Amino acid sequence: MDINLGGAFLEGMLRFWWAWLLVVLFAIGRLPRVKGWVGELVVRLILSVGLDGKAAHALHDVTLETGDGTTQVDHVLVSRFGIFVIETKNMRGWIFGGARQAQWTQRFYRQSFRFQNPLRQNYRHERAISDALQVEPEKIHSVVVFVGGSRFKTPMPDNVVRGLGLLGYIRSFRTKVWSDDEVQALVEQLKGRRLEPSRHTHRAHVQQLRERHEAPAGPACPKCGKAMMKRKARRGSRVGQVFWGCTQYPGCRGTKPVQ
Repeated sequence: MDINLGGAFLEGMLRFWWAWLLVVLFAIGRLPRVKGWVGELVVRLILSVGLDGKAAHALHDVTLETGDGTTQVDHVLVSRFGIFVIETKNMRGWIFGGARQAQWTQRFYRQSFRFQNPLRQNYRHERAISDALQVEPEKIHSVVVFVGGSRFKTPMPDNVVRGLGLLGYIRSFRTKVWSDDEVQALVEQLKGRRLEPSRHTHRAHVQQLRERHEAPAGPACPKCGKAMMKRKARRGSRVGQVFWGCTQYPGCRGTKPVQ
């Protein structure tokens, strides 16, 4: 009797193997790293299908050195109308947030989760691109695109979009700032400045992020009282010099010299 039941159970599993495969794929798809990869893949497809490759050039997974380590940019679109620095969020549920809020909220029915304001996160990416290419900040445009079925429940800035809304935002810029030759030169310059897109680069960047978050807090900011972190000047007369900068930058611009 037990043998017959076991055989029937095994036969049922083999008959519906596709259902078990879907369960496994669903479980894998919920892993943070896989979700991020899928979200970035969706945005790659949107950019490749929706834009003219001759007028705009997209680079993906761009890791750059900064004054305090490295930063990784999901997508950089170099066009005649400026440079678009794109941060991808693959999320579900309701999204609550505002441009000036330090943290936003993701809500599923009675559960809520907080995450860093992606506009602030992308500001670091903008600075890295500006420094790498020596381009004026006003020619660099930050964009945050949500994929994965999320819904905005609060008014969002124009540069926070869902899915295909990314194309509409990019196409809203109609003033040319560079020629085709200048665009190509910027693309080649960025290719030369980025770190090699490899597993080693990704691991080194993740390790650097961990060390940054686990490092002991610096002195208190003289302006807001929050912790400070070591930074390296990228411009001006103090290029290359290390200083204490407020962790709340750009909301707070407090600095201190390193003794």
